[in-house]
Amino acid sequence: MRKLITLSMLFMATALFAQEEETKKKVNVSGTVDAYYKTNITSTDQAIFGGANDEFQSFGTSFANETGFALGMANIIASYDGEKTGVVADVVFGPRGNDAITGNNINQLYAYWNVSDATTLTLGRFNTYLGYEVISPAANFNYSTSYLFSNGPFSHVGLKADFSLSDDFSLMLAVMNATDIDSNTTGDYALGAQLGYKGQFLNFYYDSGIKLGFEVDYTGGFDLSEDFFLGINGAYADNDGNGFYGAALYPQLATSDDFSIGLRGEYFAELGDNGLFAGSEDDSVFAVTLTGSYTVENLIIKPELRLDSNSEEVYVDSDLQATKSLAAFTLAAIYSF
Repeated sequence: MRKLITLSMLFMATALFAQEEETKKKVNVSGTVDAYYKTNITSTDQAIFGGANDEFQSFGTSFANETGFALGMANIIASYDGEKTGVVADVVFGPRGNDAITGNNINQLYAYWNVSDATTLTLGRFNTYLGYEVISPAANFNYSTSYLFSNGPFSHVGLKADFSLSDDFSLMLAVMNATDIDSNTTGDYALGAQLGYKGQFLNFYYDSGIKLGFEVDYTGGFDLSEDFFLGINGAYADNDGNGFYGAALYPQLATSDDFSIGLRGEYFAELGDNGLFAGSEDDSVFAVTLTGSYTVENLIIKPELRLDSNSEEVYVDSDLQATKSLAAFTLAAIYSF
């Protein structure tokens, strides 16, 4: 009898251990850590606005706005994938995450259900489907971000359905809270849609004017050769006469397995008086960003030169005189795991 009990206990322990190992295989943990050094070429590196509005002279875009040595963020993503269902918990810590997320450290938190081979339902908080760039620095070629990305949505809370219509066509439909709002206290909702064809995406977003209003966005790109890629982004947003429009090109050349060089050329203009810039109505900016990307194992080193030229005198030069342009150099390090 003792031998039988011992064998039974051994069998149960083995089964539990096998189940635990199987669970471990399904759980995946990944993430990034990034930091940078930045210096203004045409302006002082010191904070130039004193008192309560003390801030660094920088471009009018999100993230990487401090000068000197500065931190990006730590991004930790845990996911569990079942046969038909799964969950993703994505948390961020640091200035970059704080700029992108309001109220907590949750970048994404959602569950999904693969209803069929062609249909997936997702419920929770997920990063936006609009635009060429994303919050994670490891997924962008340029370290600094564009005006189109900075003024569009970052994340959504809601329900979306992804449909694979064929090998070439895809469709996404969504009902959500207004962009970048976690708790819906007004009873207003936003609608979203995306039509994809061979890596080209036409995106739509609409709310009743409580946040963004209406935005249509095209995101895509083409492999012009084995080593040369051209990314494209264009968007138009209108909220009762206020909004923005613009376009950006992203030519990128891989010179070796370890090094690539890329350029972002962007034209961006505001509609009405959004306060996107510190000048008058209908301000515009042309920005050119040249970025190198060198990879050593899981570490990406990105030296970057950027020049923004505005239609109004919204910057200051090294003598603290108003000027229309600002240039800066940034050296970033991004580690992925």
